Amino acid sequence: MPLSTTALAVPFVVGLTGGIGSGKSVAAKAFAVLGVAVVDTDAIAHDLTGPHGRAMPAIRASFGEAVVTSSGALDRGAMRALAFSDPAARQRLEAILHPLIRAESERLVSLNATAPYVVLVVPLLIESGDFRQRVDRITVVDCSDETRIRRAMGRDGLARTEIMRIMAAQASRDERLAAADDVIENDGSPVDLRARVVALDVRYRALAAQKAANC
Repeated sequence: MPLSTTALAVPFVVGLTGGIGSGKSVAAKAFAVLGVAVVDTDAIAHDLTGPHGRAMPAIRASFGEAVVTSSGALDRGAMRALAFSDPAARQRLEAILHPLIRAESERLVSLNATAPYVVLVVPLLIESGDFRQRVDRITVVDCSDETRIRRAMGRDGLARTEIMRIMAAQASRDERLAAADDVIENDGSPVDLRARVVALDVRYRALAAQKAANC
């Protein structure tokens, strides 16, 4: 039995992941519209690193004021530049953030134990190494690399070279697809994506009911 059932105290947990620009957030919103509980680790990370967030004292102590804005939040641009130029700095940041994010995500998932199932959005789920112990099913939002680059450039205002550097630091498309139980293809329109989410929702509700009956 996956640890997600006991540790997170929910009937069924779907791990939703995908590379930068794949459309994870759009897919997560489509699940939420259907009445599914969504726990987004990116949102948790933003809270932890916002003005006077719980991670900020440790980040300030480790990296200094150069990565802290005047409001007391993490300067994401400065931290991103530092993390990609210095692997040791990235590891220090992850050592601060990852335990806090994981603990808070588990707490939030447990709070949604009465939901039909929970979608746990983890951008680096495959990279975490223990993903099979965290969720009952893995769903990957997938599209071509060129589509991802174009979307990320339009959304984040980053240069193409910077986006490609981020992509190179993440799991490859093949690695994500190899780990997937289900794939949401997202090279098409938002309408196409929503239709795929609706179909998966039917499947996940049935699987959640089956698992609850067997527990």
